[in-house]
Amino acid sequence: MAFIMKPYILVVGSSNTDMVVKAKRLPAPGETVLGGTFIMAAGGKGANQAVAAARLGANVAFVAKVGDDIMGRQAVESFRREGIDTGGVVTDPVNPSGVALITVDARGENCIVVASGANGNLLPSDLGVEKIKNAALILMQLEIPLGTVEYVAEQAFAFGIPVILNPAPASALSNELLKRVAILTPNQKEAEMLSAVPIVDRASAELAAAVLAGKGVKTVVITLGGDGALVLDAGEYVEVPAPAVTAVDTTAAGDVFCGALAVARSEGRPVREAVAFACAAAALSVTRMGAQPSAPGREEVDRLTR
Repeated sequence: MAFIMKPYILVVGSSNTDMVVKAKRLPAPGETVLGGTFIMAAGGKGANQAVAAARLGANVAFVAKVGDDIMGRQAVESFRREGIDTGGVVTDPVNPSGVALITVDARGENCIVVASGANGNLLPSDLGVEKIKNAALILMQLEIPLGTVEYVAEQAFAFGIPVILNPAPASALSNELLKRVAILTPNQKEAEMLSAVPIVDRASAELAAAVLAGKGVKTVVITLGGDGALVLDAGEYVEVPAPAVTAVDTTAAGDVFCGALAVARSEGRPVREAVAFACAAAALSVTRMGAQPSAPGREEVDRLTR
């Protein structure tokens, strides 16, 4: 069932099925590591962020492309169970649904390979301008064609709709796109790539954020894992710590962060408070396995931020 919600967060992005093996350590090239535990779960950066936002109480509409296969149908049904508007989820008659192969080690670190499938065929023609125009806020990532991301950002900018862009996986971005981004949320590696500044300490992180702001981004939030986030907003740098937790699986922690940030901003919270809310949600997510299964509910995050 598709339904219209207003105001709503519009998430435009990818949907994958994650096939996860948890092992003592990540294998070296050419090596086989035995003794793993296998989990299959719903994933994809766009879908993860949509589910995270929905579980935190937001009205969410999702635009994505899935294959005409069992994984695509299961994904859409899962989104509906989460209360997400699936009217913008398109079925691709040619390409299969996206798949991610993920290995997680005993410390919760991971390595991921993605077969994009239908995600790579999500085109501007698959989006209705009305869905963009009526959104309260738009959240995107880079597991779909860059041309589609640029199109949505251009339309959103014209209508005055703020865009949060999670530049993952890392890719070169034009200044024209960055000027249309209200909040950019790179992790350390992505910030280094986009700014050409190696991040080794607080000063270099501030420099990287300044370079990105100089390209036109209004607010830069560099996520730093267990160390929280560095925010550059309105010319002011703020460090936001993350709650201390024991990580089990860091898969989708950045996606949960972005979904939570979108929720808090859509509720009108100031940037620093929104980032603290997002850090708490991400911290909870790393204490459990899986991508979408790890996204916390609103009461859990509220308890942690009191």
